[in-house]
Amino acid sequence: MNKMIALICVISWSGFWAFGYLALSARIEDQSQMVIALLLAALGFFTGMIAWLKLSRDVKVPLQA
Repeated sequence: MNKMIALICVISWSGFWAFGYLALSARIEDQSQMVIALLLAALGFFTGMIAWLKLSRDVKVPLQA
């Protein structure tokens, strides 16, 4: 299950960076392209953060004595 969540995390962050770049590099005249890229980047950000939080919650850190 952790491997699937890690895969979702990687794909989501990749989508965030790719669509975030498209949203930032879109021309002002292309409002619809900018909005769609922004929404897809936000979706990638939120799913990536949720997946990362799920993965980080399951990490077992050994205590140092």
